[in-house]
Amino acid sequence: MGRTRATAANTPTRPEDAKLGLGPSFAYGLQHVLTMYGGIIAPPLVIGQAAGLSQLEIGVLIASALFIGGLATLLQTIGIPFFGSQLPLVQGVSFAGVATMLAILSGGGGLPAVFGAILASAVIGVIIAPFFAMIVKFFPPVVTGVVITSIGLTLIPVAGTWAMGGAGAPDFGDPANLGLAGVALLIMVLLTKFGTPALARLAILISLVLATVVAACFGRVDFAGALEGPIFALPMPFQFGLPTFEPAAIISMLIVVLVTFTETTADILAVGEVVGTKVDSKRIAAGLRADMLSSAVSPVFNSFTQSAFAQNVGLVAITKVKSRYVVAAGGVVLVLLGVLPVLGRIVAAIPTPVLGGVGVALFGTVAASGIATLSKVDYRNNLNLIIVAISLAFGMLPVVLPAIYDAFPTWFQIIFHSGISSATIMAVLLNVLFNHVVRRSNSRGDRSTFVAAPTRLVPEEALAALEEGDYYVGGKLIDKDGGEVRIVPTGSIPAVDPDARP
Repeated sequence: MGRTRATAANTPTRPEDAKLGLGPSFAYGLQHVLTMYGGIIAPPLVIGQAAGLSQLEIGVLIASALFIGGLATLLQTIGIPFFGSQLPLVQGVSFAGVATMLAILSGGGGLPAVFGAILASAVIGVIIAPFFAMIVKFFPPVVTGVVITSIGLTLIPVAGTWAMGGAGAPDFGDPANLGLAGVALLIMVLLTKFGTPALARLAILISLVLATVVAACFGRVDFAGALEGPIFALPMPFQFGLPTFEPAAIISMLIVVLVTFTETTADILAVGEVVGTKVDSKRIAAGLRADMLSSAVSPVFNSFTQSAFAQNVGLVAITKVKSRYVVAAGGVVLVLLGVLPVLGRIVAAIPTPVLGGVGVALFGTVAASGIATLSKVDYRNNLNLIIVAISLAFGMLPVVLPAIYDAFPTWFQIIFHSGISSATIMAVLLNVLFNHVVRRSNSRGDRSTFVAAPTRLVPEEALAALEEGDYYVGGKLIDKDGGEVRIVPTGSIPAVDPDARP
């Protein structure tokens, strides 16, 4: 009896609370880090170059991004009261704010103005997060399905860019890069199909390692710079000067905060769907507050706005490893990379095409999860189909036509240049219009050309002729005793006089 009680007591009540042990947790956590490494170092690299920093100073920005990203991940996954969704979400520098930060830099404020705008907008974000989270009731499956699908579809071009060598690479588009991406993808597929359950769950990590070895054999990996520079270094507060607070810069970063809220809400809903756990407005508010608290601390240690990484939702879906403690272990790895630059330089040596190869599967899995959610939506006698159609198309416009909003104001570009934000905003608005504001949508839905095809109709008199146990198979109607019931054309059965004698 004692053993039974102990077993029951140790059984997690939520899928994300499962504990896998130290070794597996760090192995799976490393997969998460490798999956998002390219994404987390890209913003500081772009901002550092735009700010005219030296290579060493840009290295400080990258190390700081890894350090803060790790701490933010721990806050989001482990959580403290009112902060952290306690879901397997990896945090890192949001790319949504890059355009705005570049605009602030071009205004002459420099990095201090960027850091000041981030800090002030994040503090305001902490205050408004609970109010934003209240819109969760407007995220039924027809909306979450669109959001999850758009996350995957929006990220697929990122995987394609990596597979071609990475934006700005001198050999961008070289067939050898695509071949290397194909090798990584093939190894991952083979391990997933034929490997043991343990190997299948580590397929991403193993494929990254083996594909890197293949690349090294062809001289496409350079570890020469891995041992150059310091081995250990702690991020120093305000290394680029004390922040300055410019009203215009703060207002522009507040728009970025709203975009980050939208994307993080989408990621929380997506990972909740993948994990199979309950996500309510309180949990979303806790996740958004964690985003903003991390973002407020981030500029102190020379980094930028933090948000959840959508690509890691795909890793949770493809590996089926739902434990938040696995992602927390990845957060520890990020912190170590931040204080041990040598480790970061080793990880950075993984060829970008290798990341692109596994990214195709990861991001495609996110889209497939969204499609699975959309398959559960009821499309009969309503306008849900047009919600899905317009929202997905709206979300894909900036993906397939990146310059579509170039002539619009900066604030508009910041919001709608993100396919995820575009699809989410449109899905929420259309759902409110068709399913909340317009109460008579069902009476209008059957007249819309966008309504799904109606289900088949069976005349009531046909049902009256059936008896208990009858079933139809292979074009024949069979009774409960296994005998065939003859089917005759309509109107060929003679009328029976009820008063006639047998």
